[in-house]
Amino acid sequence: MSNDEWKERAPYRIHEDNQKFNARYEGGCHCGQVQYQLSRERPLDAKYCHCTTCQVIHGAPFQWAAIFHKEDINFTRGHHGLVWYDTGEKTTRHKLPCKVSCGYCRTPIMDEGRNMILLFPTLIHFKGDVDKQNFAPTCHMFYGQRVVDIPDGKPKWTGLNNDSELIEDNEPDLKKRKHEQETV
Repeated sequence: MSNDEWKERAPYRIHEDNQKFNARYEGGCHCGQVQYQLSRERPLDAKYCHCTTCQVIHGAPFQWAAIFHKEDINFTRGHHGLVWYDTGEKTTRHKLPCKVSCGYCRTPIMDEGRNMILLFPTLIHFKGDVDKQNFAPTCHMFYGQRVVDIPDGKPKWTGLNNDSELIEDNEPDLKKRKHEQETV
């Protein structure tokens, strides 16, 4: 792949007006140099990730990620100024999977995987509570690595959801789940 080939493929290829990209949401980085649109009303899924890599990269106890197809995003500004980081090799080459950030303010924009992207909903300019609710997380991943307890009743997994053990994290959740199982 040539050094500039990434500019012509999803998720970085800019959609032309005649491609009927139905922009549902708009988002962008802190400085405004990177801006994008999303066409899907709801992400394929949304999760909180507590892995130590996300904690360090985001400088926060966890990150909120929403999963989309690469074709669901349209960069309207600044996509040529994006920078990448491969956490496995610790390089700034565009190698999948990788972290994608604004090259100027360094705001994390998304994680690009081989088939999907994980966008960070805190960058989306929601028009109201209903739009924000469309991005409600369904679970917590890597909860065993957490630095803060979140007693929200959502399933909490030791690793990737459905591929790891479920953690019962607090007494109210245990009682609620036990009651739900008894009434089924």
